[in-house]
Amino acid sequence: MKKQLLSLHGLVAFISGSLFGLGLIVSQMVDTNKVLNFLDFFGQWDPSLALVMGGGLGVFGIGFALLVKPKSKPLFDESFFLPTKKHIDKKLITGACLFGLGWGFVGICPGPAIVNLVSVDAKFIGFVVAMLVGMFCARALSQR
Repeated sequence: MKKQLLSLHGLVAFISGSLFGLGLIVSQMVDTNKVLNFLDFFGQWDPSLALVMGGGLGVFGIGFALLVKPKSKPLFDESFFLPTKKHIDKKLITGACLFGLGWGFVGICPGPAIVNLVSVDAKFIGFVVAMLVGMFCARALSQR
């Protein structure tokens, strides 16, 4: 029974990840120039990604209200894995600043970078490797 649950969990994760990746491609969030132009308020500002973000937030809000909040556990797992922290600390602010700076400098964030790996472009491979090294270092530092 547990093995079937794990295979269903993997299938749902694969479908969800594929749908998310397809959404990133359709919305052009995988295009670094599109993202950089969105962040360039005083140059060639392209506000279209604001609609993507608003749409994503709307879908999340409806999905959370209908599929997560009324249930005690998900269909294919033992429990939800939701954030439990209720306060903003130095670690969160530092991570958010590093994420924002990285996104602003290169126009890519982790999800689109992983989708862009299929292009076998050294820029995206380097980004993902640097991201994994950063994640490893952050975990090692937090365990001290």
